[in-house]
Amino acid sequence: MPQPIVHGLFCFAMDGFGSRCSARLFLAAVPDAGTAARIHLLASALKRAHRFDGRLVAPERLHISLFALGGLPEVQHCAAWEAAMEVRTAPFEVAFDRTASFRGRPGHHPFVLVGEKGLRALQSFRETFCAALARRGMRRLATTNFTPHVTLLYDAREVGEYPVEPIGWTVKEFVLIRSSNGHEHLVRWPLWV
Repeated sequence: MPQPIVHGLFCFAMDGFGSRCSARLFLAAVPDAGTAARIHLLASALKRAHRFDGRLVAPERLHISLFALGGLPEVQHCAAWEAAMEVRTAPFEVAFDRTASFRGRPGHHPFVLVGEKGLRALQSFRETFCAALARRGMRRLATTNFTPHVTLLYDAREVGEYPVEPIGWTVKEFVLIRSSNGHEHLVRWPLWV
């Protein structure tokens, strides 16, 4: 079994460090640098077209959130780690073909990439992950609603759905991210069968 590639500090460690850094931990799929640059370029054009004032999400922060782990007790971090080690699937494609505004909090609406057909493999991957979490007693986390998206910016204004030329990438890994002033990629799990 391949071991995850560890970068930086590992928050699931049993020495108590996990409880100090868990507030903004999440698992995500991250685009490669070239795709992130293309998404950022698209977001910039759409920001002008929609006359948004919000700041664009930086290319290195673009991602698809899979599970939020912040605020969970350390024992559940360890269970999530075990579930991540169990998940086996081949790399798969994701593709987004629309933009839309999510409701968000007043004056802070996420403007996002969304899709449908191009995200079925991602939905299937997450269901597999959910089953692994549920086997470890994390049913609440496993049953949270999931609308796959990539947030491009936040703005006071909302807009309806808008078609775009499909944009996507091959998901070859998922990543544990700690969000603070930037995104720190703590652990990477490669996809394999």
